[in-house]
Amino acid sequence: MSVGRVLAIVSQKGGVGKTTTAVNLAAAFARRGMRTILVDVDPQGSVRYGAGLRPGQATPGISEYLTGDRALQEVLLATALGSLRVVLAGGITERGNHADFIRQVTQPGVLDELFDELAALSDVVVVDTPPGLGAIVRRVLEASGHAIVPLQCEPLALQTTPQILRGLQDIVATNQSLALEGLLLTMHETANPMSERVAEYVRSSLPPDLVFEREVPRTPAVVEASAAGQPVVLRSPEDPASVAYLDLARLLRERLR
Repeated sequence: MSVGRVLAIVSQKGGVGKTTTAVNLAAAFARRGMRTILVDVDPQGSVRYGAGLRPGQATPGISEYLTGDRALQEVLLATALGSLRVVLAGGITERGNHADFIRQVTQPGVLDELFDELAALSDVVVVDTPPGLGAIVRRVLEASGHAIVPLQCEPLALQTTPQILRGLQDIVATNQSLALEGLLLTMHETANPMSERVAEYVRSSLPPDLVFEREVPRTPAVVEASAAGQPVVLRSPEDPASVAYLDLARLLRERLR
């Protein structure tokens, strides 16, 4: 198994910058010369809106791969960045009932085999997951070697952090190869006293090596890039949020080796 090349992005709740982190970290790896594959196992399929796919490009994905309708090479989609390819959730995003998708994804060995194949084609596989610690997320973590937890700098984050940390601890019992690389503080606002207090509290409450030193700031460029369907690290590479993701990619590149 190639779990050492698989990096899962997980969070206890939505709206904390999880997909934004997955998309931009994958793009940052690619910009740093790593062959990168971004995988979306969230049936909501948000990755397709920000990964830089061509307008009108067909978007088959994991749901078609699992049903046997498409081969793996057919769901590996090119992006505007040559070193970055994407595997979307697929047609499941158009359906209201996700039960079959969840059942297929969580069958024993399915994700292990998929991630192994993707890892053989790349230097790093970045996986965007649904919010929470449901069945899909647990299977992803059991098949991954690394995990990052984005944490929005707002009070509710303080309530959800212990839940995700306990869940990760439980999964490590079944996947001893899994390493929590750290909590990533996102949507940080220097001029916002509440944002600053949350960041300070998280850092004072957890071991220093459990929280990444650099926060990802909330900037207009991130919103604009998302609206344009592009990673901010490509659209506005000098933006402070882009620089934060590029620095994180540099740090993680050493750990992934």
